[in-house]
Amino acid sequence: MIFLCIFMISLLAHMFIILLYRFSPNLHTPMYFFLANFSIVEICYALTISPKMLVNLSQHKSISFYGCAVQMCCYLLLASAECYMLAAMAYDRYNAICHPLLYNNIMRKIVCIRLVIGCWLIGAMVGVVQTKLIFSLPFCRSNKINNFYCDIPPLISLACNNTQFNEIIMLIITFIIIVGPFIVIVISYANIIWTILKHHPAGMRKKTFSTCTSHLIVVCLSGGSSTIMYLRPKSSYGMNEEKFLSLLYAIIAPLMNPFIYSLRNNDVKKAVKKVMCDIK
Repeated sequence: MIFLCIFMISLLAHMFIILLYRFSPNLHTPMYFFLANFSIVEICYALTISPKMLVNLSQHKSISFYGCAVQMCCYLLLASAECYMLAAMAYDRYNAICHPLLYNNIMRKIVCIRLVIGCWLIGAMVGVVQTKLIFSLPFCRSNKINNFYCDIPPLISLACNNTQFNEIIMLIITFIIIVGPFIVIVISYANIIWTILKHHPAGMRKKTFSTCTSHLIVVCLSGGSSTIMYLRPKSSYGMNEEKFLSLLYAIIAPLMNPFIYSLRNNDVKKAVKKVMCDIK
């Protein structure tokens, strides 16, 4: 029941953000365009993991071979798209704060659309390649997956062949998916902080830092758990710890993200008040 409530609250929060963006003209900016698309990714992510997990927790604790492959492919696709979406959002904030006069020209609608499409394409490539590599392995050990959903580390542990090649590929792809966006985010926010401290008056710093801090909290929450899960040495794997991190990344993070990054934003609060006044 607890996880069901978390799942429903997460879905409703993200759907609310998408609808608010759709029906609030003052939110039709690149920043909220990325936020709305980020919420779409989070909804798809929750629908990929949570329903089957809830069924498994209550009664039917099994999944078909191909069902497991589809779930893992979608999970990897969405997780990779999420990482690059966070990088795109950091790039947007960098241009808004460091190049305000050129912002509308740089972040044109077609540019934003291409960035979002690029995030989905990278995610699709990662999902297909990783799923193909994992499910081409022979599984001749136990058929019990020691996790809440189909993920790479617990599936590799069930393979009976030498999995060193798969683990190297996993590390390379994970490095690209996690470290690549992380570098973009760090460079963007280093420039943002420098610009704020150098050029912005004290009154504007609080508002600007508030948006930046929210984004960085989401990055740490989503990226931190995935980094620990995939970039640590195999010898340090602990299944109970693995399950906790999986739960944090798949269930808790999608719930927290809309409240951290969107619903505490002043522009969003104003849009909510306007919608409520229109309803009355």
